[in-house]
Amino acid sequence: MIDKINTHIAEVKAFNAESKKEVEAFRIKYLGKKGILNDFFASFKEVPNDQKKAFGQAVNALKNTAETKVAELKETLEGKQEEKGIYGDLSKPGEPIEIGARHPISIVKNQIIEIFSNIGFNVSEGPEMEDDWHNFTALNLPEYHPARDMQDTFFIQTDPDILLRTHTSSVQVRYMENNKPPIRTISPGRVFRNEAISSRSHCIFHQVEGLYIDKDVSFADLKQTLLYFTKQLFGKSKIRLRPSYFPFTEPSAEVDIYWGLETETDYRITKGTGWLEIMGCGMVDPNVLKNCDIDPTEYSGFAFGMGIERIAMLLHQIGDIRMFYENDLRFLEQFKSSF
Repeated sequence: MIDKINTHIAEVKAFNAESKKEVEAFRIKYLGKKGILNDFFASFKEVPNDQKKAFGQAVNALKNTAETKVAELKETLEGKQEEKGIYGDLSKPGEPIEIGARHPISIVKNQIIEIFSNIGFNVSEGPEMEDDWHNFTALNLPEYHPARDMQDTFFIQTDPDILLRTHTSSVQVRYMENNKPPIRTISPGRVFRNEAISSRSHCIFHQVEGLYIDKDVSFADLKQTLLYFTKQLFGKSKIRLRPSYFPFTEPSAEVDIYWGLETETDYRITKGTGWLEIMGCGMVDPNVLKNCDIDPTEYSGFAFGMGIERIAMLLHQIGDIRMFYENDLRFLEQFKSSF
């Protein structure tokens, strides 16, 4: 009888299952009310007294082995089921990875940087929170200067001397303070102005400003640089410069490109003139050079600046500047094919 029990113990240890159904059948076979163990317990009374102890130990060993085997098989099968639930069917083909898209502002900014990098301009950056000197005074805008009203500024209440920069010209001031001519740099970045938000203006926007300082720099150099830029970015070869006013340049000008009047859209965006304003520019005011410890009798230079959003709106025919800041995937996914 004990040999028979040992045979069952060996069978239990060797048993394996691929499903919970097989485990349950195994459990019933050995541990059920009509199972093998119950048969052995029922035959206990027929065992001779001198063999009862060994017989009882063998039956208990079979019971413990069967219970342990059932528990182990259930745990193994549950683990496999959980793994399949997490990872799915590992034999299925992988799902394609969604292609991301650069933001249109980043796309246009990188295009502008690449164009000017090709003619020797490096990239300079500076803090978005500025002091009055770098944002205003050094740029020929002393305290109480009426031109300060041209830019509605966000001031930091705890310190009236600290503000959110209204242009990236402050980066140019910092660059001139730490570098000697020749200087050829562009300063892309985010700027802030206390303006009402509409389809054409926003309190947060991006600029790229350029600066070139060397000996004998002329307005003709400025014009040729801007002509090269407009050809590369817009494919337009006709520009005009209209007299304007900026406190940090003298003389100053607004730059227009001839967009054309070939389509109804051209008539709409140019108001029937064919011309579009894209940026401001001018020769760096001698006072700005002096404020940055550059001798204006030895060096001259030009500067220019443009809004990246405005350029992006022209390039991609976007009618509302607010679309750049709403994170609408339907809008952003249109730029997946752009670099």
